[in-house]
Amino acid sequence: MASVPCDIPAIRAALLGWYDAHARSLPWRSGPTDRGLRDPYRIWLSEVMLQQTTVPHATPYFLSFLQRWPTVGALAAAPDAEVMAAWAGLGYYARARNLLACARAVSADHDGVFPDTEAGLLALPGVGAYTAAAVAAIAFDRPANVVDGNVERVMARLYAVETPLPAAKPELKRLAAALIADDRPGDWPQALMDLGATVCRPRTPLCAVCPLTDHCAAFAGGAPERYPLKTARADRPRRHGTVFVLFDDRGRVALVPRPDKGLLGGMLGLPTSDWVAGPAEAVPPAAADWGAAGTITHVFTHFALTLEVRTATGSGDFVWTAPEQALADLPTVFRKALGLAVGGAITSRRSSAALRS
Repeated sequence: MASVPCDIPAIRAALLGWYDAHARSLPWRSGPTDRGLRDPYRIWLSEVMLQQTTVPHATPYFLSFLQRWPTVGALAAAPDAEVMAAWAGLGYYARARNLLACARAVSADHDGVFPDTEAGLLALPGVGAYTAAAVAAIAFDRPANVVDGNVERVMARLYAVETPLPAAKPELKRLAAALIADDRPGDWPQALMDLGATVCRPRTPLCAVCPLTDHCAAFAGGAPERYPLKTARADRPRRHGTVFVLFDDRGRVALVPRPDKGLLGGMLGLPTSDWVAGPAEAVPPAAADWGAAGTITHVFTHFALTLEVRTATGSGDFVWTAPEQALADLPTVFRKALGLAVGGAITSRRSSAALRS
């Protein structure tokens, strides 16, 4: 088990000094000189979005949410379907449902004001240990142990932790906790996260500009990129299914609401068969002359999916939506299928026009 270095004050001084000069400019937080301007709503919203994606991917979603729902009260009052559609593309749609549950609890039970302690935040629906710690520290300057993937990587290298992930997580969290102090508790986790994101990078760490090289055991060992060690991941199981892209005579595409529980729960999607390990029984959602458009693949966290895409023109009791709007709102797996179908439909129309001319 890695040991805690004796010069914690030097580590903190070096990193906070670097952060003062190199803090990232992010739309959900102010810089190290503007700590009084931090908005708990923005910070909470960003932390929920960032749990399963990157800053560049999450930023346009964050800005769009903020424009549509600038306060937690506005988000609490938003219809579920609108929020779920706006979330499409961020993955883990249960988080969107938890987002609404939390916003409504803050609005109804706390007069629209977020609790300012880690314990109070943790009591909110849908708020886990990481989010509670992050909001408590960054928004309210409470000392809290905020450990994301960037922080884990910094700790693993700083102490040359030989235990592979994910088994190393408790050890890395313990090591991070030893560096927390009452001085600048909101800046400290942001400094660690910025260091991991911009300098202590996964594949090509920029050790020449890192403020912690004098304290880093992995750097001293000559192979910082070796850390964190990771347990070999088993191949994802593969599932198969069929997705149906039905257009009406106005060119709109048929969508259906998915069950509230389960993968992509509560979202609008294209009609599909079940997604199973073996051959899937494909029952079309409407009687029509269905044709094959090709296949798409998509990787979820726990499995890879191959879908046969079938297209047709017909009618029925569906949520009929313009393809352009559907491509903007649908979850990624359905956007892939619709994109393939729309491309095929365009090619088919062009071919028919050429034959007629």
